[in-house]
Amino acid sequence: MSPHDALAEIAFRLERDRAEPFRIQAFRRAAAAIASTTEQQLRDRAADGRLGRPKGIGGRSLEVITQALDGRVPDYLRRLRDEAEAPSSPEGRELLARLRGDLHTHSEWSDGTTPIESMVEAGRLLGREYLALTDHSPNLKVANGLTAERLAAQLEVVAAIDGPGLRLLPGIEVDVLEDGSLDQEPALLDRLDVVVASLHSRLRADAAEITARLLGAIADPHTSVIGHITGRLVEGRRGTRPQSVFDVDRVLAAAAEARVAIEINSRPERQDPPDDLLAHAIEAGCLFSIDTDAHAPGHLDFLGLGAERAAAAGVPPDRIVTTWPADRLLEWTHARR
Repeated sequence: MSPHDALAEIAFRLERDRAEPFRIQAFRRAAAAIASTTEQQLRDRAADGRLGRPKGIGGRSLEVITQALDGRVPDYLRRLRDEAEAPSSPEGRELLARLRGDLHTHSEWSDGTTPIESMVEAGRLLGREYLALTDHSPNLKVANGLTAERLAAQLEVVAAIDGPGLRLLPGIEVDVLEDGSLDQEPALLDRLDVVVASLHSRLRADAAEITARLLGAIADPHTSVIGHITGRLVEGRRGTRPQSVFDVDRVLAAAAEARVAIEINSRPERQDPPDDLLAHAIEAGCLFSIDTDAHAPGHLDFLGLGAERAAAAGVPPDRIVTTWPADRLLEWTHARR
C-alpha cells in the first residue's frame, strides 16, 4: 500500500475507535503533507534524511511511511486492523451487508471534523450507495449550526459533488424547538432529500413537553427520521445522560401512522433507542433508519454496531429504510410534502 493510504487508513481507524483528536489529526496532517509527493520522491527523501523534516510528519508517521515504502503493512496499522471490531453475529453481518446508505452524517460545516468530500470518499470506500449530509440547524450554536444562508450555500456545494459509486443526498439534522416546530425555513426544507429531526435542548423536561415536541416534529411533513429519540448517553467523554421521558405509545403510534422512521443510532455512546423502546417500536409497526451520526470519516464504520443491535432485536429488514435503494428511499422521504 502507498504511504499516503496507510496514513489515511490509520486516521480512519483511530476515528472509528474514538481516539484522542490530536492523535487522529497527526496522521491526517502527515497524509496531507505527502499527498502531492511521488513515491520515488519519498524514497529519495527517506534515503537522505529529509523525510522527517517537513512540518506535519512526526516520528510515528515517519515510521509508517518508511515501512510502507518497504512494501510492508505498517506495524501500527496492522495492530489497529487486528483490534477492529465487527458485528459479532451472523445475523448482524447479514443485515450490515443489506444496508445501502446512511441518513445522518456531519461535516466541518457544523461540528464534524472534515470536509464534505472526505466524508463522501470514506462512504464510497465503505461501499455505501448513498449518504445524507445532515449538518446541524442554526439553533444549535454550540455545534456551529447552519443559518439559512449557510445551508443555501452548502446546497450548492452538495449539488456540485458528483462521482461514481455514491449519491450524496442534501439533508439536515434539524433541531426540534420547544414548541415542536423545526429549526429551519420551510422553503429550504423543501429543497432537502432527508430531514432528521432531533431534540438537543431541555432533554430533562417533563414528559408532557417532550411528548408534544416529538409529536410536533412527526407531524411536520418535512420530517423523515426522528434522530436519537431519547437523547441518552451511556458512556464516552461527555459522560452519561439519562433518557428523556415521554408518552412512548403516542409517539410511536404517530410515527408509524406518518411513516416517519425511528433512528437506530449506531454511535457507541448513544445506543438509542434503548432495547425496550426498540422492541416497542417494532410492535407499533414503525419504520427504522440505521445511521451512524458520523462526525468524521471513521465514524461511518459504526454502521455495523447499529446493524448488530437491529438484528438482535429482530427488526424486519424491509422496515429499515436504509436497506432500500435510493429511488425508493427518495419516494418515501418526499411522499408527505
